[in-house]
Amino acid sequence: MGKLTVGALRAVLAMMLVGTFFVQAGMVWALVTGNDPEDGSLPLTPLRVVTVLGMMAVQVAVVCVWRLVSMVRRGTVFSHAAFRYVDIVIGAIVAAALVWFTVTGINAPGQREDPGVTVIMAGVGVAILGVALIVLVLRMLLAQAVARDGEAVRMQAELDEVI
Repeated sequence: MGKLTVGALRAVLAMMLVGTFFVQAGMVWALVTGNDPEDGSLPLTPLRVVTVLGMMAVQVAVVCVWRLVSMVRRGTVFSHAAFRYVDIVIGAIVAAALVWFTVTGINAPGQREDPGVTVIMAGVGVAILGVALIVLVLRMLLAQAVARDGEAVRMQAELDEVI
């Protein structure tokens, strides 16, 4: 990865991290102060708690992607250390999907006249799980690359002995 690409990605990741902290702070402030009274249309307190949890999942994924970008920049991403971060990203994506399904469940009773909204929201949750599956496939590709790299190092060592 070039310096410009790494810099741009890190800028986006930093903005995501700062943005999620602001959202979390706003939700916690609203929970603590109770300034936004519920009008009964939506159960706001559970939605706020779920939002804070969802933002935590995003923050965990952002930090792990930052670490992976650092490993790419150093040329050490094809190592067993990268698996830990990829596994955490997969877990964070699954957690985000579960949070989304929770939001869908909280929102569903208010959509009795138009259940299509709930179906669409459930579809978004399935799509989020699809992203986790894509990252899992990429993890498998990383595993193959690490194995091939290890095999190449072993073969190079054998070749060095022969020469």
